[in-house]
Amino acid sequence: MKCAATRGIDVAMKHLDTPRRWLAIGLAGLAGFVDATGFLATGGYFASFMSGNTTRLGVDLSGNPAMAIWPAAIIALFVIGVAAGAIASDRGGTRRKSAVLALAVALLVIAALFDGNWLPGFLAASVLAMGALNNVFRRDGEVTVGVTYMTGALVRFGQGLAAWLTGKRMSDQLTAIGLWFGLAAGAVTGAVAFSVVRGVTPWLAVGYAVLLLAAAFVIERRLPQPGS
Repeated sequence: MKCAATRGIDVAMKHLDTPRRWLAIGLAGLAGFVDATGFLATGGYFASFMSGNTTRLGVDLSGNPAMAIWPAAIIALFVIGVAAGAIASDRGGTRRKSAVLALAVALLVIAALFDGNWLPGFLAASVLAMGALNNVFRRDGEVTVGVTYMTGALVRFGQGLAAWLTGKRMSDQLTAIGLWFGLAAGAVTGAVAFSVVRGVTPWLAVGYAVLLLAAAFVIERRLPQPGS
């Protein structure tokens, strides 16, 4: 039996056309970019990687309980962002991807406005945006492609590698690993941008998100695909 993460990727890869697959990889890149800049700006907290924040929560609870409030708050904000994104998706109708991305863009603009003025506000808005972003790909009310976490993608690729080594057909695993590469490339780009053009890095994320919003709008308008 496959875990929920790999089942979700299976569903997504079987039903998504090529433009939507590239959109998913692009979204993973945005998540990596925002995560890297948030990590560097805050000294070790993640905007999209909640497993890492959960580990920090556990470590802080064992050694410095007063600091545990920060990862706990980030995790709570991420969940709120997911909920907000789900509502936007439900109300977006045939433009639900665009609706979710519009919400994410608005939150990233807020994060950019807070950057340099109020670090907690910057991180909070970034986390909310990343939580919402996971609702871009939903089917029957469930997320089919989690664009801010890649464990499921790596598991699926490992399963495909095992199939290939035993003479079986690899199906869609390359797209799954493409999500991971998208996240990694975004993280590298975000880290470089942070070190070179620190003051405008959040606005680069906004610009990239706007491009993804435009792509989603075109895809939904020209290439309608029910349930995707």
